[in-house]
Amino acid sequence: MYCRYCGTKLTLRFKENEGLVPYCENCGKFVFPFFPIAVSMTVVNRAEDKILLARHTGEEDFKLFAGYIKKGETAEKTIPRELKEETRLTAVKWRYLASRFHDQREVLMLNFLVVCEEGEIITNEEIEEVRWCTPEEAKELIRRDATADFFLNFALAELGKKK
Repeated sequence: MYCRYCGTKLTLRFKENEGLVPYCENCGKFVFPFFPIAVSMTVVNRAEDKILLARHTGEEDFKLFAGYIKKGETAEKTIPRELKEETRLTAVKWRYLASRFHDQREVLMLNFLVVCEEGEIITNEEIEEVRWCTPEEAKELIRRDATADFFLNFALAELGKKK
């Protein structure tokens, strides 16, 4: 690990109430681990009986929609921006559901249940296919034990509470 401020190789040093923490000898300060944060979106229609899934270009698995939070941006601002960029659909409302650290990309994912208007879907070059699915179809298309599966199950449990 290297200091994100000056590039010096970090050493581990004991910090009271924290344990071993990376320390920069050059800056003279502890440098806590840094990782990006992204939103994960379980996108549903207004009736909340269909779930929108995406298959990214060159990939086989369908996934939930997601996007990195830009510097200075809130998660709440990221949701409509990302959905609009990836599908041209409009997010109507959303609510936070759960979080999970996604090891494969070393990112903290904040999952939201997002209601959007159904309409013509226009994707960008990142996405090869988009599909509205029943909850049962979504469960079949999402890879088991993936982060998307964890969030989908959480969202379906929440949607089930409303019925």
